[in-house]
Amino acid sequence: MRMARIALVLLGLFWGSNFIYMKWAASSITPMQIAFVRVLFGFLPLAFVAWRTKVIERRQLRHLHHYSVMGVLATAFYYVAITRGTALLPSGMAAVLGNAATLFTAIFSALFLRSEKLNSTMTFGVLLGFLGITLIARPWEGAGGTIDLTGVLWLLTSSTVLGLSYVYVRVFLTPLGLPPLALATWQMGIAVLVLAAVTDFNGISHLLNDPFAAVALATGGGVLGTGVSFFLYYYLLERFGAVASSAATYLAPAVALVIGWAVGERFGWLELTAFVLVILSVVTLHLGRQRTVQRATA
Repeated sequence: MRMARIALVLLGLFWGSNFIYMKWAASSITPMQIAFVRVLFGFLPLAFVAWRTKVIERRQLRHLHHYSVMGVLATAFYYVAITRGTALLPSGMAAVLGNAATLFTAIFSALFLRSEKLNSTMTFGVLLGFLGITLIARPWEGAGGTIDLTGVLWLLTSSTVLGLSYVYVRVFLTPLGLPPLALATWQMGIAVLVLAAVTDFNGISHLLNDPFAAVALATGGGVLGTGVSFFLYYYLLERFGAVASSAATYLAPAVALVIGWAVGERFGWLELTAFVLVILSVVTLHLGRQRTVQRATA
């Protein structure tokens, strides 16, 4: 249990710091290129460790269709969507929206997983979360408002895809009993191939004009924020389940807001209220699931 808690904290820290790396890189290269760099540098250490530990086996190819779904949608498309959204919004606000996956995980789990239904506490948490998202998006301001609604839609799309992926893993991949490292390596490898095929690499070398941003994106966003995070993601799914494992996202917005504030981003009371609501929603969802588990055990 102690290792699982450490994994939750690390996952929150890695996810939360990703947003500023994407913002820095967005001034030099395109969102597609950023997604490719993240996934490539996330895949390389995973592949090396998987090779050294010999967790990849030929018989795993029978599940290639499942790896492909996760690689194309929950990795390649997910990273493109979250990068596009982050490029249009302050990193702190992008983190709140990008880590709203817990809300969608709870909804999709209730729809598709018999073991993870919404109770009254979890329903209240979902409502709190969507209220927070509404305050961030400010739809009443229209297209000319202070928040770019296109960025909001991209980030909510990424959260929706990630929420669905939690459920997909629980239904189709977790029962296979494959090592988390193997699952993460297959998924990331397929995503690298997909992004390599569809990305326009013209101008990607411009990232080297800002060595600090290049190192941050490759190391922080790639190795830690993508490769290591995906390994932790599968490990936590096995230990905690879909909704509980996604609770690591309540740390990520806090980390991103602190980093954003440190580099000069400023937030008003409306943004801070939205942040608090989203965090409370995630905590409420986590508590609601704990109550469900306790009642089932009793």
